[in-house]
Amino acid sequence: MIIDFHTHSFPEKIAASAVEKLSSTAHIKAFSDGTARGILKSMSEAGVDLSVMLPVAVKASNVESMNTYSAQFNELYADKGIFSFGCMHPDYENWKYELGRVAQLGLKGIKIHPVYQGVNQNDIRYIRILERAGELGLVVVAHAGLDIGFPGAVNSTPKMISEALKQAGPVKFVAAHMGGWKLWDEAEELLPIPNVYLDTAFTLGGITPRENDSYYAENDSLLMNSGQFCSLVRKFGADRVLFGSDSPWDSQKKAVERIKSSGLSESELEKIFCTAACGLLNINDK
Repeated sequence: MIIDFHTHSFPEKIAASAVEKLSSTAHIKAFSDGTARGILKSMSEAGVDLSVMLPVAVKASNVESMNTYSAQFNELYADKGIFSFGCMHPDYENWKYELGRVAQLGLKGIKIHPVYQGVNQNDIRYIRILERAGELGLVVVAHAGLDIGFPGAVNSTPKMISEALKQAGPVKFVAAHMGGWKLWDEAEELLPIPNVYLDTAFTLGGITPRENDSYYAENDSLLMNSGQFCSLVRKFGADRVLFGSDSPWDSQKKAVERIKSSGLSESELEKIFCTAACGLLNINDK
């Protein structure tokens, strides 16, 4: 069983424009059309059994409607192999009540994105969200590290995440992009903190630019190499690492192939592709 813990899609009516805008901003190729149908097609080609969709609330005013949409999405697609988390924005005033509603709607977690939301991860507004999520048993997935679409923005370093979690108390927390995109040498800051997981999204391999887009110089095209990736996996333990593709910004099929050929053992691969995610999501891996 392969679980992709980090994917994105958009409602049909805005998918084309959203994918074009984000692809253009980041100068990267999109590998699907950004719809649920596109993810299902990609999953079939990649041999992925389950994809977790992570919505990002760019504006506080969107939080409630996005969470309602996510619950409705799950009614249509959870049985087909995709289900959505909820979202939260640090400036959403009714955050405490809304997190309770997220749990009542059956959403298993939330996504936060300090760079898109323009707030540092160790800000009190995030810390209180983390604390409440921990009380409710919600998983929190957070963008960690730099962001390809926001050069120079530093809102979510491993150190910031560590400071926030130490204040928030126990919460199941996923630091996306192997603990900090382009900040992988600092990711060990998170090692001592219980219930912290990494995901592999958009970290191993190389950046695929848009056609005829020369924004990325050759020496900036590589992400983590296999040696660096395997070393970080083994420092944390494979049972704390979740497979993620960041679809549509990477090919699910290629992402699976890269992990399989990275040099990890069969036991480590099983934990990354399935066991760790099943434990976090409280699902059977059979």
